[in-house]
Parts: sequence; C-alpha cells; structure tokens
Amino acid sequence: MKNTAPLLNWQPPAVINCVGCIEKLAPKLTEESIKKVLIVTDEGIVKAGLLDKMLDSLSEENIIYFIYKGTKANPTTKNIEEALKVFNEQNCEAVIGFGGGSAIDCAKGTGIAAAKNTTDFKRFKGVLKVRSKLPYLVAVPTTAGTGSEATIAAVITDSETREKYAIIDTKLMPDAAVLDPELLLGLPQDMTAYSGMDALAHAVEAYLNRSNTKQTKMLSEEAVELIYDNLYPSYKNGQDIQLRTNMQRASYFAGKAFTRAYVGNVHAMAHALGAEYNVQHGRTVAVILPYILEEYGEAVHGKLAHLGDIAKVTGTEDSDAVKAEKFIASIKDLNEKMNIGTSFPELKTEDLKKLSAAAYKEANPLYPVPVMFSKADFSQMYKKLMTAESKEG
Repeated sequence: MKNTAPLLNWQPPAVINCVGCIEKLAPKLTEESIKKVLIVTDEGIVKAGLLDKMLDSLSEENIIYFIYKGTKANPTTKNIEEALKVFNEQNCEAVIGFGGGSAIDCAKGTGIAAAKNTTDFKRFKGVLKVRSKLPYLVAVPTTAGTGSEATIAAVITDSETREKYAIIDTKLMPDAAVLDPELLLGLPQDMTAYSGMDALAHAVEAYLNRSNTKQTKMLSEEAVELIYDNLYPSYKNGQDIQLRTNMQRASYFAGKAFTRAYVGNVHAMAHALGAEYNVQHGRTVAVILPYILEEYGEAVHGKLAHLGDIAKVTGTEDSDAVKAEKFIASIKDLNEKMNIGTSFPELKTEDLKKLSAAAYKEANPLYPVPVMFSKADFSQMYKKLMTAESKEG
C-alpha cells in the first residue's frame, strides 16, 4: 500500500466550513443537479432537532428528502440493508450521512450497496475491493472525532456473525463535507470526551506508523496541538463555538492523516471489543491508547517526545524517554479528568482468544505499526484492560 498510495486518487471532499453553513448544502446539491436524497442518521439526531435547518433549506431548493433514522452505534449490515431499501424504493440520487461516525459509515455502506447492487459486504472487506463510483455522498459530522468526513474507510459490523471489519477504498471519500460547529453545541460531555479522544488516537497512530508522509505528519501534529488546546475546555464548556470549531478542525486533520497513514493496534483491539460487546468506540480507543503506547516502548520514544513537546506537557531538559512518559501520562490524565475510565468490565477471560485472533487478523499485515503484535501479545494487552473482578471470575 505504501508503494501504491501515490498512484491512488486522494482527492479530498469539497468542504463547506463555517458557523451555520449547514444551510449551504442544499444549494450545493442543486449545483450537482440532485433532486432526491436519502439522509442516513439516528433517532437521537432527529429528536434533538439537528436536522431541522438542513431540511428547511432542502425544501427551499425543492429537493425531496427521505430519512433513515435506524442507525445504531457500530452500524450493522442490517442497518445498511434497511437504508438501501429506502434509497432504491424512492429512486434517490445522493446519500447524506448526518451524525457521528456511525451514521457516516452507514451512509458509506449504503452507497456501496447501491453502487454494487448487493449487501454481501464480506466481498468488500479489506483494501480496494469496491472500485465502483458511489452515488453522490455527503458527510455532515455532529461530533468532533471520527474524521469519517475525510476518510476512505467505513467500519461495518456483520449483523449475524458480529464480526466488525473495515472497508477501505478511495471510492469511499465523500464528495462533500459540511463542517458546521453549531451542530456540536448540544453534544453531551461524555460524547465530547469520547469523540475527542478518538481524534487523538487517529492522530497519534497515524504519526507513529511507518507509512506516514510529510503531509500526514504535519496533519497529525496540528491535530494533536488543537486537541490539547481545546478538548478539555470544550468538555467543560460545550457552548463555546470557537472551541467546537477548533475541535472540528482537529478531527478533520486527524481523519486526513489516518486515511493515508492508517491506524494501528489500538483500533484493531477496539474494533474487536466493539463487535463483541457493542462498547462505544471513542471511549474504547481512549482507554486502550496509553496501554499500547507503553507497550511499544523505546521504538516510539522519539516520536512521542515530539508530540509531547507539541502538546506542551514536557520540559526542555527532559530526555526523549521522559518526554514520551509524560505524553502518555497526559493521555491518562485526560481520560481521568473526563471520566473515561481505565478498563472494561465487559471483558471475560473466555473471550480473550477470540478477541486476540480478531485484532491480530485486522492488524496484520494491513496496519504499518511501529511494533507488530502476535496473538499472544494482543491477549496480554486485553488482560491489562480487564477489571480485577473479571480477572478473578
């Protein structure tokens, strides 16, 4: 992938970015001669009224819309089948993913299903299996973390087997992205924390990976700086529009970084946990991240030291090893201040073999991580994430 990456089309989405800019999406769709759209979202978004401004502007442009609101956290193949049915029955021309990463991934999955006329998603698991152009795809994130609006990936859970896997193809890059910080003002504290730490994990893993480029390193560095300056303040004051704007930028930059440089063992472990126990993804990566960084050891001290400097948590006289330790400690501190936790009570000893195999299968050889883990390594990492009660049980 590193050798072929320069040959691929990495054209980023057309970005509409300003306070209140959700109302500019409808005129953009009119420019594209789109008259019927499917909006993929979830029940919470609809109840919160976050769609209202967009729906009003769509009506003003005489664009007919249909809403699929059944998306679940960790979107499933069943979600996609249900959304596809609406898309096909109503002869829609575009898909709008409106919400967190789950809604946007579900929208991407719906686009794949529409383009390929199938819901057999195992065919597309892995890298560059889609290949066909999707219907016009718009991403409207309502969290600052997943970066899905800037990525070529969708993570889907098989409804029958509960296997969670990534579909990665440049065809999954959205045609347009709307970054409106007003949509984040009502985001609860826990989701602010989870999504923000997800963005941090994206930036850190992309930065450490062996496939990074000068551009992805710059994007990761910018994201880390923005997150350390704005995440905890936005957690404390969710109504500050500038903090929300900055976190939205951080999420987008981190998304652009990892879509080219990839994620790593943190996400491999998190995806396995999410598939097995349906735990919230952002919280999962937040808990796992410092454990993995400690396990990497000296192999990442230099890079973590630099990120520690950017995050302003190090001293000028510190060695790289000390700076790396301080950066990892700062991640733990963020988790503690935002009540994220340090373990998973869901984890059971009898599930370790299955989880380790799933994480290993995802990570190797796809992710260009600084330190490769064996199945035994993954098992040991999962054991560290168990509560004392789980270990005793």
